[in-house]
Amino acid sequence: MSLFLRMAELYRFLLYAGLTLASTGAVLFMVLIFYVTEDLPRLPSPLSRIIETPQTQFFASNGQMLISLGERKTVPLSMVSPDFINAILAIEDHRFFEHHGINKLRTIKGLYITLFKPGKVQGASTITQQLAKNLFFSFEQTYTRKFKELLVAFQIESSNTKPEILHAYINQIHFGAGAQGIEKAARTFFDKSALELTLSEAALLAGLPKSPTNYNPFRYYDRAIKRRDLVLNRMFQTGFITELEAEQAKLIRPVFNRKKTDSRTGSYFLDALISDLVTKYGEDVVYHGGIKVYSTLDPRLQTFANRSVSNGLDRLYDLMGLTGDENDRPQAALVAVDAGSGAVKAMVGGKDYYLSEFNRAYKGLRQPGSGFKPFLYYAAFQNLGLNPATVMTDRPVMIPVNGAPDWAPDNFGKTFSGSMILKEAMTQSVNTISAQLVEQTGPDAVNAVAKACGITSPLRDVFSIALGTSGVTPFEMASAYTVFSTLGVRHDPFLFWRVEDAFGRILFEQIIQKKRVLDSSTAYQVVDMMKSVIDTGSGKVIRRMGFERPAAGKTGTTNSYNDAWFIGFTPTLSTSVWTGFDKKKKLVDRNGIGITGGKSAAPIWADFMSNALKSEPERDFPIPDDIRFETVDITTGCAPEEGKADIVVMKTALRAGQTLCREEGR
Repeated sequence: MSLFLRMAELYRFLLYAGLTLASTGAVLFMVLIFYVTEDLPRLPSPLSRIIETPQTQFFASNGQMLISLGERKTVPLSMVSPDFINAILAIEDHRFFEHHGINKLRTIKGLYITLFKPGKVQGASTITQQLAKNLFFSFEQTYTRKFKELLVAFQIESSNTKPEILHAYINQIHFGAGAQGIEKAARTFFDKSALELTLSEAALLAGLPKSPTNYNPFRYYDRAIKRRDLVLNRMFQTGFITELEAEQAKLIRPVFNRKKTDSRTGSYFLDALISDLVTKYGEDVVYHGGIKVYSTLDPRLQTFANRSVSNGLDRLYDLMGLTGDENDRPQAALVAVDAGSGAVKAMVGGKDYYLSEFNRAYKGLRQPGSGFKPFLYYAAFQNLGLNPATVMTDRPVMIPVNGAPDWAPDNFGKTFSGSMILKEAMTQSVNTISAQLVEQTGPDAVNAVAKACGITSPLRDVFSIALGTSGVTPFEMASAYTVFSTLGVRHDPFLFWRVEDAFGRILFEQIIQKKRVLDSSTAYQVVDMMKSVIDTGSGKVIRRMGFERPAAGKTGTTNSYNDAWFIGFTPTLSTSVWTGFDKKKKLVDRNGIGITGGKSAAPIWADFMSNALKSEPERDFPIPDDIRFETVDITTGCAPEEGKADIVVMKTALRAGQTLCREEGR
């Protein structure tokens, strides 16, 4: 065969193969089109009806409506400042009037990232694509959804004019602070109509939709101004304004409409819930997806929590002799978690939300002090074979630390009591014995128990961790203590039971999952010791206040008196209370004496729990089968001698095989 014939045959083969591949590709493409278009949303007619998306609604656990997001007022383009229209085009889609729904280069890049970069999904780029995205309610970030968005974008462009598309877009985008649509945003932030917006104000509002939470000027003024300046630069680069106009607008410091209460949810719990949902679904879904969120909040318990914190802080102010500036006073936080599920029933992040939105319950990292000791005692029992009747000595302690000064913790009373059983050491919160225990267990063992119980904040592997020197949140502590309440079973804490889309379809439903993380009998021994804290120890103010139910807990006070806690629980509810200054200033009374968790936090806990559990039947903690109780001399750990006077005895919980009179650490 000649070279010419061979080349001709090869050409025919390649041509046939190419046609075959092309036809196969066309068939596959048609199949893909059929697959993704069978459930495409129907475009509203006219397009402006897209603005009628239902508001996102939040409900309490009893079905009570808590709040709605997404209130809007529609205005025609002629009633919107041209500066805003130019600003939103410049920052979002400066070729809007040139393309047919997509920016080809950015779309190819977006599809590439979505298809070939696992875990990353490129967002929509053009205004038309963003409008198309808001027609979907599956909220799944997948390549098929991205392809559907492209098809809908083409559909929008082919059946609507550019002004109609722009009108629908600016009236439905979310600006934060409860404002959806440009008219509502102008009223919320500047108390004026959309038509009256200045260049500086228009540029600021145009920068908010990228991340309404992070750029909310009510909360992050400087961050919002920096974003506004970026929009102004973009307007200059795209020819909408001159460089001089941009620079002059940057010099203006906008004054916001502080009268607007709808710039806030008014609730620390709702702030935490919305933050959680935004992390899970994104701001588009939360703020204008029309979803329904059924939260764990119990309105009755929340009312009690608010009242207990407010009254408790008033008592603390009186104890401290404080008058004058409201902003320079101690704060408090409270979190209540259902022990059997992990559902957060109440949350207070400060005395007055409208004076300070900072959520100390959810975000406030503070040292828990002796509130960390239950994790230490569990580690010591489990790893060292000790028990509540083991005797140790309250004495001066000096622990060598590599590369740092020796650690020499002291007791709050600056005195030492000699020999005592571990239950008494926990009851009276003796620091020197805790120091001896952590030296034997190692700080890593203590941290391992805390993490198993649900502490997620970073914990340092240092000896002082036994006295709670790593910052944690009240939310974490309330949740972690539920593990003791359930004798070792952990439930992850959560803020909502169910999420539905605008059509009532379930997007998420909480399934209660439990995991055993602690040995039940060892956990019970720690609980029995914590019951003694309330009955006769550092938390006995709770009994004096009339709370008589079976309960266990621990006070916590840092050496500096900056943080004062009480974390406690019944078999059904775990509640954490923190008190202190935001700027880590000492809590001292009128006489300059430091205020402990027993004086400031425990009364708030007792007041709240008395009301929260009023309608519940009284229950005690279940006793594991291998637990027995022995009455011992608190100084010897032995059964009390008959006829011997002046001894103090304590009933202790022992496991099968554990014996009395074993002296450890002497």
